[in-house]
Amino acid sequence: MTSAPVAGDVAPPGLMRRLAAFIYEGVVLFGVVFIAGWLYSTLTQQRNALVGQHGLQAFLFLVLGIYFIWFWSRGGQTVAMRAWHLRVVDAQGRTLTQARATARYLAAWLWFLPALASVHALGLDHSTGAIFGTMFAGIAGYLLLARLHPQRQFLHDVICGTRLITQLPPPRAKKATALPADS
Repeated sequence: MTSAPVAGDVAPPGLMRRLAAFIYEGVVLFGVVFIAGWLYSTLTQQRNALVGQHGLQAFLFLVLGIYFIWFWSRGGQTVAMRAWHLRVVDAQGRTLTQARATARYLAAWLWFLPALASVHALGLDHSTGAIFGTMFAGIAGYLLLARLHPQRQFLHDVICGTRLITQLPPPRAKKATALPADS
């Protein structure tokens, strides 16, 4: 699916819209991760969640990569982005290539990696509250970085030469109203 380039001066979507799409994406990904986890545990005959957990994590990383790369390189919108009228494009306003979509997927882990690394470094791996608190602080910091950027772009978009735009659906054609027939 190829679409026409977008004008370069398009204002970026607001942070609240992007955050809402982020949360919606989490709901969609819950199903993707659930099915992928079931498939992995079935294929590997996994009986205990702690046995083979690193293999499962690698498999989920791959599945999530396929999900995002496929959607971003075929129209620039995931399911959640389509619902919130967001689209990712390159600097010229074109749909991403698979290589650029892959780079964006890898760089997007900057949302989470600093928080997860600090939890691991502090030895808080088994504290759910510490993990969620650190993740929340990391996401808030990442949002603040975007707020400080002149074009309100996230760090991974700046690194990869991509940007989010608002992609409103085309207006619907009005139905012609039928005039009542005279009897």
